[in-house]
Amino acid sequence: MKEGPDIALIGALIGDPARANMLTALMSGKALTASELAGEAGVTLQTASSHLSKLETARLIRLRKQGRHRYFSLSGDDVGSVLEALMGLAAKYGHTRARTGPKDPALRKARVCYNHLAGELGVRLYDSLKKHRHIREKDDEVLLTDAGSVFVRSFGIDITTLGHARRPMCRSCLDWSARRTHMAGSLGIAFLDRFYDLGWAKRVDGSRVVSFSPQGEENFLKTFQL
Repeated sequence: MKEGPDIALIGALIGDPARANMLTALMSGKALTASELAGEAGVTLQTASSHLSKLETARLIRLRKQGRHRYFSLSGDDVGSVLEALMGLAAKYGHTRARTGPKDPALRKARVCYNHLAGELGVRLYDSLKKHRHIREKDDEVLLTDAGSVFVRSFGIDITTLGHARRPMCRSCLDWSARRTHMAGSLGIAFLDRFYDLGWAKRVDGSRVVSFSPQGEENFLKTFQL
């Protein structure tokens, strides 16, 4: 047996259609029950429980108990990033499971990628920060510049709090629909939360879609110019 990380195990866990549907559903960032995930996967509750047990054992998901209820969520940002990258790879080579439907344009425009903004507007956010030298890329790292720190503070985001977060402040994430980079990390999360707080956007119930109001989108485009 060769030494090193067992990517075959992870691949097999993610590659099962039912488990893939469950993991994709958890990309919304919401914690879901076993019954909800069974519905997403199109399997019985008993079968779903078996799948969830395997995913939990592999630490791809985590269980949260609240009273009598049990909720499941992705175990961390790294799992969300891997799933988003796999979705990008599948989309790039035409491996899609369904015809394009009415919801797809909205998903391509703006959606949640685990806990940060993805889609066309997510890519624009990243490109604008890069163009105005608020961030810079160094090898595989994304770094916030001094000018970027000033901009982020002026936008109402507490840099000090982000610096104490366990996750990296800035991290690039490959967007499966645009096939370009959007902003992840604690700064990516903070930007999306700020859009919500400002009333520019809101989550669409039961979906990963982030819906910007007309005024909110206008403010977004003015703030993050290209």
